[in-house]
Amino acid sequence: MNRVLLDPALLVLRAVLGVTMFLHGWQKLTGPGLEGVGGMFDQMGVPLAQVAGPATMLVELVGGVLLVLGLATRVAAAAVLVVSVGAIVIVHWSAGFYAADGGYELVLVLAAMALTLVLTGPGAWSLDAPFARRRSPERAREMVSA
Repeated sequence: MNRVLLDPALLVLRAVLGVTMFLHGWQKLTGPGLEGVGGMFDQMGVPLAQVAGPATMLVELVGGVLLVLGLATRVAAAAVLVVSVGAIVIVHWSAGFYAADGGYELVLVLAAMALTLVLTGPGAWSLDAPFARRRSPERAREMVSA
């Protein structure tokens, strides 16, 4: 794919996933709150709900911001991927595919977006980009041959 098209596409992907995750975390923080999110997860049958609830909220809030900024993108996307796969398996799978029925449709899309960022990285329009350029194999060859 042409880099001219790839970088803005990755920016859009990061921004949409990041804002979506952040808003899901914000909903938990301003709804049940840090104390209540564990109880909410317990009602859904999530194991270790008192740990998983706040941890999920933290991944959504912090991970969402990091994705929008393109900072620690692969780590943030991997955390979102783990949370999403956990949500699919533990909460949504039994309800079937469609989100309207409580199914895994939306969470699957979020997981696919996160996996894409784990595999591709954030693109050039990110705060990670300057660090990636310093580590790139091309840059290493330039430094050796200089």
